[in-house]
Amino acid sequence: MERQRDYVLRTVEERGVRLIRLWFTDVLGQLKSFAISPAELEGAFDEGMRFDGSAIDGFSRVQESDVLARPDPNSFELLPWADSYGTSARMFCDITNIDGTPFEGDPRQVLRRNLDKARARGFTFYAAPEMEFFYFENSEPSGAPVPLDKASYFDLTTADVASDLRQRTIHTLEVMGIPVEYSHHEDAPSQHEIDLRYTDALTMADNVMTFRLVVREVAFEAGVHATFMPKPLAEVQGSGMHTHFSLFEGDINAFYDADDARNLSKVARGFIAGVLTHAREIAAVTNQWVNSYKRLVVGFEAPVYVSWARNNRSVVVNVPPIKAGKADSTRIEFRAPDPSCNPYLAFSVVLAAGLRGIEEGYDLPPETLANLYQMTDEQRRAEGISILPESLSEALDEMERSELVAEALGEHVFEWFIRNKRAEWQEYKTQVSKFELDRYLHRL
Repeated sequence: MERQRDYVLRTVEERGVRLIRLWFTDVLGQLKSFAISPAELEGAFDEGMRFDGSAIDGFSRVQESDVLARPDPNSFELLPWADSYGTSARMFCDITNIDGTPFEGDPRQVLRRNLDKARARGFTFYAAPEMEFFYFENSEPSGAPVPLDKASYFDLTTADVASDLRQRTIHTLEVMGIPVEYSHHEDAPSQHEIDLRYTDALTMADNVMTFRLVVREVAFEAGVHATFMPKPLAEVQGSGMHTHFSLFEGDINAFYDADDARNLSKVARGFIAGVLTHAREIAAVTNQWVNSYKRLVVGFEAPVYVSWARNNRSVVVNVPPIKAGKADSTRIEFRAPDPSCNPYLAFSVVLAAGLRGIEEGYDLPPETLANLYQMTDEQRRAEGISILPESLSEALDEMERSELVAEALGEHVFEWFIRNKRAEWQEYKTQVSKFELDRYLHRL
């Protein structure tokens, strides 16, 4: 850490950095920032930067408002886009109380705490998300979204603005030290996917926050609107954040077992069983908006059914094929999350569910070999296959009863999150949609 801190101080001086932007998120995953000058940087490392936490959703109450932002030198990167102030850089921060103890309302500290639990058991937690999003013409917020193209899955659209935007986005990400493994046009018009190369979960959560900003920034410069809204268009599929997870013990993939017929270790089987057992409880965190449940419906390739299989995309947990001779590639793909979630909290509850399955020896249910989209409700019930919550309200009911989620998030975040989301659902219930007006206004 000391060596990385010295590197940051030296780079700021050598590169003529004028501003260092300190980044953190509120409980819902909205990126927050304030800037300091190079003269303040050493003090920020030593003592943290004090600010009013009561101004941030889910942070402090007024009577206990002040907190400290402590920059993490491992997250230092120069910002590659133009800035009127000259060269700028960013660092993610851990938020602490004034006495230096971790602040319970900081999502990054929540993930750190859960990673520490995994580390105490000898595990390092890795993640690799597939980020889906839409580009739309930059119309007024009240207007209907207008896609930039009418292409579909894997279509090669070399001449259109969307392909150029995607390539510029990838270049910007890689300049910022975020490697990209894969990218392509998705199934829906103007929908795209960029897959991030796996790394430890804390770094990946930082990368997801940076990714969302980069995608929007590159689009904005081109006069285009990019969105991670889970379901912006009613008639096509929504955007997911299918995320690949694995646990390592040192340099060894703890999910792999050469002697198992499916090459899945006892650790892997317990982890999968834990995620499936608690999938409904963690849904409000991995899919946190009213709109998230417009995506999780049958008919749009969404992962609705709480089941697992190898190389079967109709299930919530998919186990991709292991590359020949590459045991380290053993992983699970959790297909429920969407890209608007708070990645720090989402990774926390997935890890907590998986660890619970390992620690308590959950039995892995039978693998689903059939295409669940083609099974009847009666057939699925006979197989003991449940479905994810169908609304934010239902997801909150499940979360509120969950001891696991309360422990993973901590009392502060758990209670604030539920209050905030109950208010969102209440506000949503009072709205009259265009669907209702079109269907009922002139009928009754």
